[in-house]
Amino acid sequence: RMAAAPPSYCFVAFPPCSKDGLVVFGKNSARPRDEVQEVVYFAAAAHDPGSKVECTYIEIEQVPKTHAIVLSRPSWLWGAEMGANEHGVCVANEAVVTREPASESEALLGMDLVRLGLERGATAKEALDVIVALLEEHGQGGNYYEDGSSCHTFQSAFLIVDRNEAWILETSGKYWAAEKITGQIITLSKPLIINSCKELSWKNWHYKSKLTFVEGSINNFHKYCFGFCLRKSLCQIPESGFISVYRFTLSALSLASSAFALFSLRSICSSHLILISFRSIFKPFIFVDDVKLVPKVQSPSFGNDDPAKKIPRFQEKPDRRHELYKAHEWARSLLENDQDKGQKLMRIMLDLEKQGLEAMEDILTRTEVLDPAEVVDLFYDCVDTELKFFK
Repeated sequence: RMAAAPPSYCFVAFPPCSKDGLVVFGKNSARPRDEVQEVVYFAAAAHDPGSKVECTYIEIEQVPKTHAIVLSRPSWLWGAEMGANEHGVCVANEAVVTREPASESEALLGMDLVRLGLERGATAKEALDVIVALLEEHGQGGNYYEDGSSCHTFQSAFLIVDRNEAWILETSGKYWAAEKITGQIITLSKPLIINSCKELSWKNWHYKSKLTFVEGSINNFHKYCFGFCLRKSLCQIPESGFISVYRFTLSALSLASSAFALFSLRSICSSHLILISFRSIFKPFIFVDDVKLVPKVQSPSFGNDDPAKKIPRFQEKPDRRHELYKAHEWARSLLENDQDKGQKLMRIMLDLEKQGLEAMEDILTRTEVLDPAEVVDLFYDCVDTELKFFK
């Protein structure tokens, strides 16, 4: 059945709207409250000719080389809601509802297309072309939730960003339309927003001016509130403004998953600084060679025994919680049951986040070349420190 699209949001801000010439990308997740999210890093890799890659539901042809990527994703699937690659490309996926019902037949998920675009595209336009080509070849469909009792299906929209431009890509089945964005702030949510554009799927779409994707019975109120707060708080966007807007949005909508941000116009050893949050404080991640993996934010692997890989799917629901997720469950319980201790913990966490932002600003404003060895353990150390405070 066509599910109601959850109220998640993503945005991009280009100069002159952003501070210090930065391009700022943000995305929050509105997945089910009890779904475990994880942060995973995959190094750049070479692949044998004729090899295949197994996505969430289907297998497709692999390419000769894939880029290094970092993803924030539901732990049961192959793709991701949001992510970035070593070239400073970011992609976010939004669930949308259109007149054409989303297919229950298993194909590529919109979240698979996020990962595929990041692995194969060194610019926003390259990632757009990758996603569109795979969409036309394989289609989109299948259950978006780890639910064996019902199939929840959506169409997909994407925000695809690099340091020079962004593309909004909206889809319905294999139909698609794309619009290029520069020099402004754009927010993307459930409603489809492209009315006319130059880049259309001429193969599948037969209108040259107006798209007729429907906004359906969509409540625009939350999107407009989010956009208003973004523009009011983030004119000349500082990092704290971005964080405050996302915290407000998550709180107002009772969302409980993750947020993800990129400050991409300043290179750091030809790499890019990202802030990642699991329901709590934002932590920095920088693309450098030999990034240290963080098992404490990665869910256990069940291999071929995973109920998500067996047919029929999702007949069981294994415990996918990683160490940081369990710590956040404990922290939430403390906030609910002991307000004084909970607020004290929150103040400690926010101070820890502030220290991380100050360290990030120091890195961004340095004039000398940064030694990658200084930041190779950055995300690992931040997660480890957060866990120590919880304990």
